[in-house]
Amino acid sequence: MGHLLAAAQPDIRRYARVACKTADIDDAVQDALCLVHRNVGNLRTAAAFAGWVYAIVDRECRRMARKARGGVTPIDGLDNDLSLSQRPDHELRLDLAAAINSLPAHYREVIMLRDMEELTINEIAACLDASRETIKARLHRARALVREYLERG
Repeated sequence: MGHLLAAAQPDIRRYARVACKTADIDDAVQDALCLVHRNVGNLRTAAAFAGWVYAIVDRECRRMARKARGGVTPIDGLDNDLSLSQRPDHELRLDLAAAINSLPAHYREVIMLRDMEELTINEIAACLDASRETIKARLHRARALVREYLERG
């Protein structure tokens, strides 16, 4: 694991320099490496490693930026939401479908059951034989990933 993290660190640092808006690039890299080390067992395929790591770095950079500005969304951050609302509906539908299809299966399943089939958290938990907390966490994460996908596109 140490060799893997040492080999990935230069790429992670390079990506963090681009993704981070704060001066705490070293902290973002360190936090991302800790998360990778802690959660690498959850990765299903080795081919997904690079994308997974970059998503972690990006999330850490955003978390640190939110923390630095006190959790307040700046006015210029609202431009992304406005640009989405000005796009034609058919484009938004296609992008939303692509975003949902890009999710890992356990996130895709939860978001489909909740937002498309309109099941309650308790019904989803019973259907998937999982706790309410697990379902709520997966749903929150799935929606965040869809939001990130749409903001990038």
